[in-house]
Amino acid sequence: MTCAPSPAGRAAYDAADWSSAFRNVEEELSDVPLEPARGAIPAELEGTLYRNGPGRLERAGHWVHHPFDGDGMITAVRFSAGRARLRNRFVRTQGWLAEEAAGRFLYRGVFGTRKPGGPLANAFDLRLKNIANTHVVRLGDQLLALWEAAEPHALDPETLETRGLTRLNGLLQPGEAFSAHPRFDPGHHGAPAMVTFGVRTGPRSTIRLMEFATEGPEAGRLLSDRRDSFTGFAFLHDFAITPNWAVFLQNAVAFNPLPFVLGRKGAGQCLRSQPGGRAKFWLIPRDSGAFAGSSPRVLDAPDGFVFHHLNAWEDGDAVVVESIYYSDFPSIGPDQDFRAVNFDLIPEGLLERCRIDLAGGEVSTMRLSERCCEFAMVNPSREGLPSRYAWMAVAERETGNDPLQAIKKLDLVSGERRIWSAAPRGFVSEPLMVPRPGAAGEDDGWVLCLVWNGARRASDLVILDAADLREQAVLELPLAVPHGLHGSWVAAP
Repeated sequence: MTCAPSPAGRAAYDAADWSSAFRNVEEELSDVPLEPARGAIPAELEGTLYRNGPGRLERAGHWVHHPFDGDGMITAVRFSAGRARLRNRFVRTQGWLAEEAAGRFLYRGVFGTRKPGGPLANAFDLRLKNIANTHVVRLGDQLLALWEAAEPHALDPETLETRGLTRLNGLLQPGEAFSAHPRFDPGHHGAPAMVTFGVRTGPRSTIRLMEFATEGPEAGRLLSDRRDSFTGFAFLHDFAITPNWAVFLQNAVAFNPLPFVLGRKGAGQCLRSQPGGRAKFWLIPRDSGAFAGSSPRVLDAPDGFVFHHLNAWEDGDAVVVESIYYSDFPSIGPDQDFRAVNFDLIPEGLLERCRIDLAGGEVSTMRLSERCCEFAMVNPSREGLPSRYAWMAVAERETGNDPLQAIKKLDLVSGERRIWSAAPRGFVSEPLMVPRPGAAGEDDGWVLCLVWNGARRASDLVILDAADLREQAVLELPLAVPHGLHGSWVAAP
């Protein structure tokens, strides 16, 4: 694992190393000390890294059709005084408990997993299994395991024990969607806040935008709550915020539910890019901002498909949004094996900047990088503000689609970049930038990343210097964590 320029040609990786991460997590560990295999844990790194992702991918020889259908498992690494301790727990959802007792799949998955028995056993079974596998965030005295199609599960932040499904003191209705990708306002209006949303889809879709206090005795209190309806079907995983706006991109997709109803496909497989459709930006005024109470703005967006945004900010009468664009909606068909996917046949994600002129209604775009990337973030203190630096997971080669094997720091002004690579046998997940306490600069801190080590067939936690991506420490976990989704950092009080 090195910090060095990457070759321009195809990366030499073994597909068996990449696919070996798709396995069941077979144990739950409690308070296991971790010693660096290389380097030393920075003494100023004080807090907890939480990660969520699928931990159960197979039952009785039957595999999920897509890893996004796997049951959620939380991994927590706590840092204090230059030491680290590990804990992991499955989220005890109703579905997980029932399937553990039965020893087989009892539910269909959104991304194509079917119960044993073929279409007849799956037809007209429209139940959704809340798998709590997408994100994990701290809100007040609760840790929330998030899955965007339903309510969150509340966990104990220390033990990771599942407290149960939470409707946030009656705020949510049974089964109401609650985003798995909240944004954290660093204090644009005086105090930090968690901004999140829920969406009800259909020919006309409704977004519920909510903000919560995150600090002190008020943590978890609802600060604002508004609903806005828009024309068209909404497939939304992420959004972006500025001090005055919540920015959504309505991808131009169509949903045909018939194959799902008949048991032939999962709901997610019924999404298709809409021929002749037009993506839209939906800008919703935040109740804490200067345009509170006014109507949303709707503008045309560029062609392509977006899962994740990097950041957004305001520049006079314009809103600037940086997003990872795909040329088409990437999916795995009913007859494909996700463990043997051909990356050359899947569109790569590329970072682009859109400038939305609110006065004139025009949108211009600029490509920021030609390298396949995902899971990009800025320094948390720059959320919603112009940022100089971004950190992201990228492919090893300069162009084309491959598994994510490196971490990239990109200067968003000059275009200068630095690369830390786990290739050829390592595969990275979402990097988290953690600012140093009392940081003097935007890139003063660390980048934490779980890495699948194909040689060990287990996971490593890598700590990098955020400024130059020099390796600070590598912790070899006594745990095999499959390729995961999102995580968060909670600083020690």
